[in-house]
Amino acid sequence: MVRVIVCGALGRMGRRIIELSLQDKEVEVVGGVEHPDCIPSLDLGEALGKEELKGKPLTSRLEELLPYGDVVIEFSGNPTAAVGHAKLTALEKKAIVIGTTGFTEEEIKEIKELSKEAPVLLSPNMSLGVNLLFKLVEIAAKVLKDKNVDAEVMEIHHRFKKDAPSGTAVKLAQILAETLGKKKIVHGREGHAPRSEDEIGVMALRGGDVVGDHTVFFLGFGERLELTHRASSRDTFAKGAIEAAKWIKGREPGFYTMFDVLGL
Repeated sequence: MVRVIVCGALGRMGRRIIELSLQDKEVEVVGGVEHPDCIPSLDLGEALGKEELKGKPLTSRLEELLPYGDVVIEFSGNPTAAVGHAKLTALEKKAIVIGTTGFTEEEIKEIKELSKEAPVLLSPNMSLGVNLLFKLVEIAAKVLKDKNVDAEVMEIHHRFKKDAPSGTAVKLAQILAETLGKKKIVHGREGHAPRSEDEIGVMALRGGDVVGDHTVFFLGFGERLELTHRASSRDTFAKGAIEAAKWIKGREPGFYTMFDVLGL
């Protein structure tokens, strides 16, 4: 049994993680963490309207719950809060799975440093399909390198998403840049200059209730290749986060990704 604490428990992802955890016999949600302004009750069951969670605590202070959990699943959606949660978790030598995105390079470095003290799994996307997309993009980029092909990334998300481009799009652009040897990532375009051969374009669209679409374009002369992943339900990400929590329990301190969970 994996005892899980969910940060961002009342958010879109937190709710789905908790709901699906209730259906998994290997997982027990022992409590939730939420911003103090968003807590309607200190009882997680009452806050979510779930009888089976009555008596489980809901708090704004992760440190109150850490003694009772094995793994923290971090989906607060706030990078600053996520780093703080990672620090608290590392102090207690507990594992953390981080699905929050929008981190700066310095924050990523800080999280990696914390992984020397406790197991940390960080992934911009928890779904099996997206992680396969990461691998497929790397393979395609290796084959098409120096073949006069341009690479671009486009993503679409719901109107409420805070960070742009998405963490998944950033990861795809990084894979392309490293594999193709490009140095410049461009976020949108305007003006009258032609496309530079040394750049990768990343376009972010926002609207409606789109869960998440990501497409990588390899644009040649006379043909193009498109690799696309479309998520139709947040359950895809929630299930991945739960599997990651089960996988990371008992691991040695270190920095892990979903590639490790999936054996890719």
